[in-house]
Amino acid sequence: MSEISRRQLITRGLAAAAAGLSGLTAANRIAGRYGLIPPDAGGIYGPGETLTYAAHRLLTRNSLAREFSRSEISNPPFANETWPPRDDFKRLQAGGFRDWKVSVDGLVAQTASLSLDDIRRLPVRSQITQIACEEGWSYVGEFTGTPLAEVLRAVGVLPQARYIVYFSIQPDWWDSIDMADAWHPQTLLTYAMNDADLSVPFGAPLRLRVPRQLGYKSIKYITRLTATDSLEPFGKGNGSSQPDYAWYAGI
Repeated sequence: MSEISRRQLITRGLAAAAAGLSGLTAANRIAGRYGLIPPDAGGIYGPGETLTYAAHRLLTRNSLAREFSRSEISNPPFANETWPPRDDFKRLQAGGFRDWKVSVDGLVAQTASLSLDDIRRLPVRSQITQIACEEGWSYVGEFTGTPLAEVLRAVGVLPQARYIVYFSIQPDWWDSIDMADAWHPQTLLTYAMNDADLSVPFGAPLRLRVPRQLGYKSIKYITRLTATDSLEPFGKGNGSSQPDYAWYAGI
């Protein structure tokens, strides 16, 4: 069976299950059979989260987020509120972030500690995409950085990895994505925006940009990446430090 017909079969099964009397439960079983259960599948909203995630992965796994023209860049872009910088952040900022490091660990062939210069030496991509916030605001900006996939190739991420967990220098702020988004060409470790270095309100010196999901997945001030086959060891096991939001926020 071809990959396309296989996806069509699974998708039709999910749709039919969701339309039936015990739809969400049946859809959950089908999604589980194909490894499409999100980490926040427990609780009252779990079946709905599963149906959303499974349907998106089957239908839009390789799709691209919309890219805009330069004339559509927001002027000015909106910077949401940031936390009061800690002393360690202020010291790094005072040094022009020259000593900023991003550790890469977990299921990789070789752990690494990368400086901004190390990351800048990897292949570069620029894209004009929209950040859409769950609170209702949005803006369009040109984001420049290294595709996360290039970092994963550099450290030799192992085939059993299912998720990338990423951490901010901001205390207790982290999130995760599956490998479909981790390998996606538009997922960037962003260090520039609108022809200038990324500013602190927008996540300087390094922000993970995940344009196929809502803005809260694009965490600022990245200091660590961990490849893992399970999210159980992280926080409460639901894949995010933001339990009030869905783990998968596809748009």
